[in-house]
Amino acid sequence: MSIASRAVLEPRKTPVQARSAASVEAIREATVQVLLRVGKEGLTTRKVADRAGVSVGTLYQYFPNKSSLLQAALREHLAGVAREVETICAEMQGEALDAMGEALVKGFLAAKLKDVETSRALYFVSDDLGAVKIARENAERNVEAVASMLRSAKDGLKGDARAVAMTVLAAMAGVSRRMLEFRGTREEMAAVGQEMERMVRAYLQSCAVGRETGLGRIGEI
Repeated sequence: MSIASRAVLEPRKTPVQARSAASVEAIREATVQVLLRVGKEGLTTRKVADRAGVSVGTLYQYFPNKSSLLQAALREHLAGVAREVETICAEMQGEALDAMGEALVKGFLAAKLKDVETSRALYFVSDDLGAVKIARENAERNVEAVASMLRSAKDGLKGDARAVAMTVLAAMAGVSRRMLEFRGTREEMAAVGQEMERMVRAYLQSCAVGRETGLGRIGEI
């Protein structure tokens, strides 16, 4: 993406007052609501402004076009998942790896799939919104939070905490992405979530200090 292309996606200014921040939040929420109702092609800045209860002029103070609106909605969605991961990791400091894995998967999926239709809609319009850059920013937050949690595990961790964290997060991201793509029922998604929890817990248990596998002691292969 060129510098010029990135420029038109960035907000014009950052709100500094509570009233301005409330307007920006209303605009972001309205963007998602309009997207769900009419799709990306039908979304316009006027429709979003009307839905948010602000003038088009107010909207343009912060967002130059509809792509910047969608990017802001995507950024907040991914940041919300990152905040949930950070909260869980802080709460699980010092616990066993097995418990960490269970809490992490449940919290991640709860945040990622809190509103399945919103997650799905933002996923399918993300390709031309600078999504890679946004995802990388939040991915680093997630890796740092998970790695810090893993280092505190009371049963000890074999291997590099960042590498284990990246593996776990990549697995969770991949499975959740497929869940959105395949449009499964709530029952199917719940079942997949349970399988992902089992997978992550088993992996983290295998990374515990002193744990052995058929290939030898973890950390010595």
